[in-house]
Amino acid sequence: MSKQLVGDFLIQRLGEWGVKRIFGYSGDGSNGIMGALNRAGNQFEFVQARHEEMAAFMACAHAKFTGEVGVCTATSGPGAIHLLNGLYDAKKDHQPVVAIVGQQARAALGGEYQQEVDLVSLFKDVAHEYVHMATSPSQIRHLIDRAIRIALAERTVTVIIIPNDLQSQPAVEKPAHAHGTVHSGVGYSRPRTVPHDNDLRQAAQVLNEGKRVAILVGAGALNATDEIIQVAETLGAGVAKALLGRAVLPDDLPFVTGSIGLLGTNPSWELMANCDTLLMIGSSFPYSEFLPEEGQARGVQIDIDGRQVSMRYPMEVNLIGDSAATLQALLPYLEYKNDCGWREGIEKSVAQWWEVLEERAMAAAEPINPQRVFWELSPRLPDNCILTSDSGSAANWYARDLKLRRGMMASLSGGLATMGNGVPYAIAAKFAYPERVAIALVGDGAMQMNGNSELMTIVKYWQQWADPRLIVMVLNNRDLNQVTWEMRVMEGDPKYEASQNLPDFPYAEYAELIGLKGIKVSDPEALAIAWEQALSADRPVVLEVLTDPDVPPIPPHIKREQAKAYMSALLHGDPDALGIIKASFRQFSRQITPKLHRH
Repeated sequence: MSKQLVGDFLIQRLGEWGVKRIFGYSGDGSNGIMGALNRAGNQFEFVQARHEEMAAFMACAHAKFTGEVGVCTATSGPGAIHLLNGLYDAKKDHQPVVAIVGQQARAALGGEYQQEVDLVSLFKDVAHEYVHMATSPSQIRHLIDRAIRIALAERTVTVIIIPNDLQSQPAVEKPAHAHGTVHSGVGYSRPRTVPHDNDLRQAAQVLNEGKRVAILVGAGALNATDEIIQVAETLGAGVAKALLGRAVLPDDLPFVTGSIGLLGTNPSWELMANCDTLLMIGSSFPYSEFLPEEGQARGVQIDIDGRQVSMRYPMEVNLIGDSAATLQALLPYLEYKNDCGWREGIEKSVAQWWEVLEERAMAAAEPINPQRVFWELSPRLPDNCILTSDSGSAANWYARDLKLRRGMMASLSGGLATMGNGVPYAIAAKFAYPERVAIALVGDGAMQMNGNSELMTIVKYWQQWADPRLIVMVLNNRDLNQVTWEMRVMEGDPKYEASQNLPDFPYAEYAELIGLKGIKVSDPEALAIAWEQALSADRPVVLEVLTDPDVPPIPPHIKREQAKAYMSALLHGDPDALGIIKASFRQFSRQITPKLHRH
């Protein structure tokens, strides 16, 4: 039997850590790793993306949806460079991802060899917690062990660089028992972190004294659904959700005000504008203008990472701990609030808001109102489905118009807000949970950027999934719509057609051409049937919907400066001014006016 090679030992060690799937793309800088994967047979599943960036997105999504470490791989030089955007997505959203990257032969390094890139420097920012290049077979064991353990412990990105000549060297499974060697082991179990009782009592005092308590939850609260419901019921609080915390609480709870921020809801704006106490759980929501004004509210924050607390709002008490465990420990100190006025006002506002959303979604448009696409999907969402959204205007309607139910998962690119994550996220979801329905909600800009290519990844793999249903819904409005609106509302500039107009593309026809099902909708009355057809299909579906780019994504609170900029854009030659005026009138025909003001 031939001696085990470094590449084989690498794969073996990953297996000992419980890794079963690697997302990537091959190249001669990683030939030894690919050969080892081949020899490993069914022990590993190698998912071939169409581009290394997509592989990194998939690794990030795998981590988000499973809680496990996501692993991606790429070759040296250009392949390694391509990983960066997806790795930054993982870093910004605090996901454990390990990238294993090839490099040119050790003897060539420093000689300006073909595809030679200083990869340690390249990855130093995105993987600042741990990035190292192997130079000896005896390093491989501890490099793998530390990269995975640090990624899990710090919820971050780590990178191992392995030169291609080293990959085919004889492996060293057990380093020599000598000075200068490192002897590492496998295994990591996340600790149960709970604050001290004194801190819990201080937090409870602040919350108990509050008359109008607001709760904001993020991705760090995804494991604390029951506890948050108990706390909200005890304190008579309303709960707003940051986008990454979209699935923390189901939207059928009457005190859930929905998303917060530019893409958020009027009830969430009112909740923050009028509260006297803020409890933030597992969130690093960045937009301070949507939080209470400084000095308006007393604050308590719960986060597993001490670096994240009291950063968005000056908190009175900071609790470092796991969200669920900390809330469990806090609950006995909380006092039930008998005055229901604050909660009743929140619930009335939420109920009214859903009526407003329906009216906006059903308003006429040319040809289809994008909000209606999401509104028609909402009651048809399958149990336990997994939703992914791309950045862009699709994220507006994902944030507002879908009523998520318990058991569903949902995510997007939060901290980085990059385009192009929606389709690879959904693909990763299908590999992690092949029995569940995955739905990617994307714009035509993201589809043209990389989504169309990743349809070929779906073609390659879909027949091995227990449930073949993966739906890619494309908003075809021939416009980079989110940025177009940002130019109008933030800068006061009219639409710049050279940068914003997109070429049309036959998304549904292309899907049919490559063996998927394609459905194209240009009539709003056909939307419901189209969704039902897509959800009952025997294969993945591309649902292309021709939507109106002039429907405005109305923020929950319009500042005077934004209104002036908006009017300036219309008065200075915006090519879509007439359509915008018509669509805006339909959307503003019913608008909630906040009944309360900041205290």
